[in-house]
Amino acid sequence: MRWEEVREQFPNEWVVCETLQSHSEGGFCFIEEVMVIDRFEDSRVAMKRYYELHQDKPLREYGFFHTSRETLQLREKWAGVRGPR
Repeated sequence: MRWEEVREQFPNEWVVCETLQSHSEGGFCFIEEVMVIDRFEDSRVAMKRYYELHQDKPLREYGFFHTSRETLQLREKWAGVRGPR
């Protein structure tokens, strides 16, 4: 489901989603397609559900977002590995 469709179906709600399609550009991840797993009015409950899903299947890409966001654009974080000193 595209983000625009999610926003129409679940206005002014928190949604927990699995990322199905995304791309990276300029240090940002642009999420293009998601599967909505749950929806909530309370961000704390949405975050708890996100952590449950992530703990159960850590290799899947989950997120929780408020549908007031116009786009799903996230800053990418890279963990560095230090070599020998």
